Amino acid sequence: MDDALLRTLTPTVIGVLVRRGADFATAEDAVQDALIEAVRAWPDNPPRDPKGWLVTVAWRKFLDATRADSSRRNREVLVEAEPVPGPGEAVDDTLQLYFLCAHPSLTPASAVALTLRAVGGLTTRQIAQAYLVPESTLAQRITRAKRTVSSVRFDQHGDVATVLRVLYLVFNEGYSGDVDLAVEAIRLTRQLAAMTTHEEVAGLLALMLLHHARRPARTRTDGSLVPLAEQDRSLWNTRLIAEGVDVLQTALAHDRLGEFQAQAAIAALHADAQKAEETDWVQIVEWYDELVRLTDSPVARLNRAVAVGEADGPRAGLAALEGLDPTLPRYSAAAAYLHERDGDPATAARLYAEAARSAPNLPERDHLTRQAARLNTQLRS
Repeated sequence: MDDALLRTLTPTVIGVLVRRGADFATAEDAVQDALIEAVRAWPDNPPRDPKGWLVTVAWRKFLDATRADSSRRNREVLVEAEPVPGPGEAVDDTLQLYFLCAHPSLTPASAVALTLRAVGGLTTRQIAQAYLVPESTLAQRITRAKRTVSSVRFDQHGDVATVLRVLYLVFNEGYSGDVDLAVEAIRLTRQLAAMTTHEEVAGLLALMLLHHARRPARTRTDGSLVPLAEQDRSLWNTRLIAEGVDVLQTALAHDRLGEFQAQAAIAALHADAQKAEETDWVQIVEWYDELVRLTDSPVARLNRAVAVGEADGPRAGLAALEGLDPTLPRYSAAAAYLHERDGDPATAARLYAEAARSAPNLPERDHLTRQAARLNTQLRS
């Protein structure tokens, strides 16, 4: 069973059902039921046309659900409209579904959460971590969003800003390694960039390309993480870096700065350094100042504090951490790093261990655990 294939086909099949008249929530449920059937049937009898198989089974599931709540007349109309088995439609509906999920009847936060869950393939827990909210809160938000869109027609599309937020979060989750969605997010952002001259679309595409260029150097063969300063920069994809810088420069030339452009500028400065010690941390701090001004994001402030520690010394970085919520994800890891650089290995070891316990994924947890163990060994020797 090819799980990656099923994840790729899911949004397209949902799109086919929506275009045939299904409301989004029921279409999603029908496709999920079809996926369960695929898990059972495909290992022994794989279809020649997986997409056509899923469209046919999902449509029948949708009809079954509709029959349960419809009159006899409605049932007959829908049965007559049932598609014949065969290849599905060739149109890629994924980006269209992103816009449909960003429906004006939903708040931006609910639209993002619904799209990540229904189209992006992320779990409720992964989305909650991205939002920095409890999983139960996020689950309620998704449920309310499904209830809302189940009673509306998708004749109005959401705005670009909401779709960009979804693509950004999908890419970040794929980049972390939990769910390999980074390439798909880049593909969709390329499509969106070809449709519009929106500066933030270009900024997001540049950001994705610059981060993805470093991906080959981010992990060792055993799956362990390699910090940015220790990465083999010869493994970085120079073609993607050049493309990302070019896209970013074009966007910046319009002089309408947005948060994705600012983040891409920071990534470009990292990519420009041939060695870690050549990184222009002063400029990076300046770009973080712009990012904080644009977003007032606690995550941006946290990352800025680390950059300040590199530019002006660890004491300055620790001072920049003051006032931030210690429960912020990766706060303990940032504080541990700055304390280690400031010559306080005992505090750093304790904070690394604390950060490991709340790490969002296994590779990060293992990396932080090793950092704590390394310092504790030094303290005992």
